[in-house]
Amino acid sequence: MIEHKDIVISGGGIAGLVAAAAFGDAGFDVLCVDPTHPVTNRDAAGADLRTTAYLQPGQVFLQAIGVWPLLTDRNAPLQVMRIVDAASSDLVSKDFDATDISDAPFGWNVGNWDMRDGLLSRIASLPNVVFEPGLSTTSTNTRSAEARITLSDGRLMSCKLLIAADGRDSAIRKAAGIAAKRSEFGQLALSFAVTHAMAHDNISTEVHKGGGPFTLVPLPDFECKPSSAVVWMDKILDIQAMQALSVDEFNAEITARSAGVLGPLSLITARTAWPIISQLAGSFYSERTAFIAEAAHVVPPIGAQGLNLSLGDIKALLELAKASPSSIGELPMLKKYHQARRPIAQSRMIGVGALNRASKAEGPAATRVRALGLDVIHRIAPLRRALMHLGLGTR
Repeated sequence: MIEHKDIVISGGGIAGLVAAAAFGDAGFDVLCVDPTHPVTNRDAAGADLRTTAYLQPGQVFLQAIGVWPLLTDRNAPLQVMRIVDAASSDLVSKDFDATDISDAPFGWNVGNWDMRDGLLSRIASLPNVVFEPGLSTTSTNTRSAEARITLSDGRLMSCKLLIAADGRDSAIRKAAGIAAKRSEFGQLALSFAVTHAMAHDNISTEVHKGGGPFTLVPLPDFECKPSSAVVWMDKILDIQAMQALSVDEFNAEITARSAGVLGPLSLITARTAWPIISQLAGSFYSERTAFIAEAAHVVPPIGAQGLNLSLGDIKALLELAKASPSSIGELPMLKKYHQARRPIAQSRMIGVGALNRASKAEGPAATRVRALGLDVIHRIAPLRRALMHLGLGTR
C-alpha cells in the first residue's frame, strides 16, 4: 500500500525541521524522516552543543512560520561584531555596530538544542505534519508526476516534492547523479561553550592570530555567569591536540588564544570538532526533488552564513510552492528554485572561502595585510555599511 503526502523531507536536522514547520504552516501535508532521534537536552549523550547565529532575514522567516515565538527567552542578541587582530603584540580591534544599518541587532544566537526543541514543539502543533525519527529513506524513484520513496521500515510513500535535507554526503543527491565540487581547507572547527569573567555586552568577537578565527558568540548567562559559544578554526593537528588536553590545560589555552578579550575562559560543555570544507552541488534539483542546506552547499562557519543560507533555500522554495500549489515539485518550479539559489550559494562560498584563507594566513606580511584591510573597511563608511548588508543578505 502506498501512502501519499504533498511533501516528504529526508533529514531531520535543523534545516529539515525548519522545512517541515514552514511547509506545514503553509498548509501542505508533510512527512519528515530522519535516521536518528533528535537530542534536545544539552546534557544528554549525543547532544548537538553547537550554537547558530540567526541573522535578521532568518529570524524574520522563523517568526513568520511560528517558530521564533517559542525561543523568546532562549537567545542572545548580537548587536556588535568585533574583529580583533591579535597576531602582533598590539591588538587591533574594530567594531561593526548594527545601528549603522538597522534598528535591530545583526542576529540572535541560539543553542542548537534549544532550536530543535522549539522546532519540535511547533511541528507537534501542526496536524498536517508528521515527524518520524528513527526512519530513513532507503531508495527513491522519481517520475514526471511524483516521487516514490521506500522507508527503512518497508513503507512506500509517494509525494509531489521530495526535499533532500540529508547533509553534505546526501545519499539522495548521489542517487540522482548530481555531483558536488568540494574544497578542503586542512582545518577543523572546534565548537564548545564557555563562561567568562567579563560581560559580553551582546558583542560577537572574532579573534585572528593565523590558522583560523577564534569566535566568541554571546549566549544567555549560564549559572549566573556570562557565557559565550566558541567556534575555533585551526589546523587539523592543532585542534586535535587541543581536544586531548585536560580541562584546566584547555582553559589556559583558550584564554590565551582569545587574547584575554573577555578575561579567563572556563569550558562548560563537551568539545565537538568537524572538518572545514566548501562544497557546491552542480544542481539544486533533480526530477521531483529539491536539494537544500548542506545537501546543496557547505561553507566554512564564518559570518554565520551556513544555516542562514539554508533558511534562504527553504524560504525561496516555500514562496514558489505557495505561488502555485498545484504545480509543486514540477520541473519549472524546481528550475526557478535552482536559478534563484545556486548563484547566491556560489557567491557566498567564494566570499567565505576567501575570508577563511585570509584569516588562516600566517607571518608578518599576512598580519600587515589583514590589519590594513580591516582598517580600510572600518574607516570608509559606505564600504563598511555595504559589507555589513552583504553579510546579512539584506542587499
